[in-house]
Amino acid sequence: MSENKVEMSTEVIQHAATQPQQNNPLSRKLNKILETRLDGDPEMLEALKALSVFFAENSLRTRRNLRGDIERRSLSINEEFARIFKDVKEELENVHEDVQAMSTCCEEMTGRLKAAKDQTQDLIVKTNKLQGENHRLEVRAQVAQAFLSKFQLTGPEMAALRGPRDTPITEEFFRALTRVKQIHEDVKVLLRTNQQTAGLEIMEQMAVLQETAYEQLYRWAQNECRGLTQESCDISPVLSQAMEALQDRPVLYK
Repeated sequence: MSENKVEMSTEVIQHAATQPQQNNPLSRKLNKILETRLDGDPEMLEALKALSVFFAENSLRTRRNLRGDIERRSLSINEEFARIFKDVKEELENVHEDVQAMSTCCEEMTGRLKAAKDQTQDLIVKTNKLQGENHRLEVRAQVAQAFLSKFQLTGPEMAALRGPRDTPITEEFFRALTRVKQIHEDVKVLLRTNQQTAGLEIMEQMAVLQETAYEQLYRWAQNECRGLTQESCDISPVLSQAMEALQDRPVLYK
């Protein structure tokens, strides 16, 4: 009976002794660390390896200075990082300056390209304008050429009608005279348009040419007729054509 009481008292004492240890935060942390499996925590292993570099001796002094050593180690790492970062910062600043220089160069090139584009655009506008004006001039030239071809005699035609007095009458003369009569008739169309002045001038010019041609034809025919005799009274085809043409001028024909 008394032995049972002693055993129960021992268990109570042990339980009472272990109870404060379980409630102690430091004990709980220590137990947690001891229970941690390091092979499954690579970060913890790396941290312990880093501590082993400058924690060579496990003594009271090193344990007390552990915090300071860690802080100094951290400060040294931060200073090294700051130095490296400063170098990186300087390199980035250099890169930034280069980028700024390139940006300025690009802006200048963009400005030059814009100016060249504006000049080119202005040149294109002027070129298109000149091409349009040239086209209008070409059309006008074609119209003028067509006008002259229709209402003016050519150089050979003028020469055939205005030859010297002793120049014989040829087929070219009659073709030119027919052309004058046709122009005199066609020019009447201009009198019904806004080109009345030009029409009147051309009509007057053709009338003068007709009168000159008929007078020349009359003189030539008169000379030819005087040369006819009883022995040689054959009338040439040109003289017959001249007499036929003079019928348009009854005064001369008689």
